[in-house]
Amino acid sequence: MILSQKYPFSSFHLHRMDSKYPADAVAAAKSLQTFTFIYASMATFWLYDYACSIREEGIFLLCSRWSRVKFLYVVARYVPFLLFAAHLYLNFVPDETSNTCQFVNNICSTLSLISIVCSECFFILRTYALWNNDKVVLAAMLSTFAAVIVGSMVALFSATATAPFETSSIPGITGCYQSSGSVRLFVPFLLLFGLELMLISLTLTCAIRNWRATDSRLYVVILKHNVFYYACGLFFSAVNVLTSLLLNYAYSGMFQDFQFIIHAILATRMHLHLWHADCNRNRSAMDLTSLSQLAPAPHIESV
Repeated sequence: MILSQKYPFSSFHLHRMDSKYPADAVAAAKSLQTFTFIYASMATFWLYDYACSIREEGIFLLCSRWSRVKFLYVVARYVPFLLFAAHLYLNFVPDETSNTCQFVNNICSTLSLISIVCSECFFILRTYALWNNDKVVLAAMLSTFAAVIVGSMVALFSATATAPFETSSIPGITGCYQSSGSVRLFVPFLLLFGLELMLISLTLTCAIRNWRATDSRLYVVILKHNVFYYACGLFFSAVNVLTSLLLNYAYSGMFQDFQFIIHAILATRMHLHLWHADCNRNRSAMDLTSLSQLAPAPHIESV
């Protein structure tokens, strides 16, 4: 009932309006509805994840010292709120113009780039630590990462500048999409796919070389986090490359920001888990030290 009030022409109505509106208009309207539903679902999922981890996050923000990694965490965690606000405004406010769509979309593209850069920086730093702070590995990762950022910016903003935005000609359907020329939007995800492939290769190489040489639990946790993160990145990058090349209307970009949100959730969640695990390990070591001051040595050894 609510959906039918917000969108007077639901999918059922659009099927019955085929004779009144051109097929392209109906297809575009359906794509805009799907796009809006996906963004509303993503916003709900993001808020749910935030509510589930708010206690652990509060402890981290209050108790951890400020550092570059903590700054990355704050940016990666809270920039998506701005991204959702801008996109939901664009999807729900009626009577958009092409200029308004282009302006808000540029803001969204900037926020998306900031989010994915912060998320990737987490795992570049982790990979650097896994390689024992090897400067050559760091230089290779940073140079590749810089090339990905520059290439993505050029592809995103040039596509936005040359591809016109259109709105639905069917009354009651809000939102806008790029009608043509947006095929080059696959380029950032292809570049990101290459970066993820490079990073997962470095992680697996390090794991194979050092698997028998270390028994650190945190080392194993970092390896598992990195591999899972890069596997998700490779999968979503491939999906976005295919949708950008094969689908039309708003369908072509419906999973683009979804990837950035998943990256932000994984990066911040994994960092919280690692920080709390490290704190628990340090706390256990402190407890053992305090206990050793109170108990005889043979008892400690048996403990």
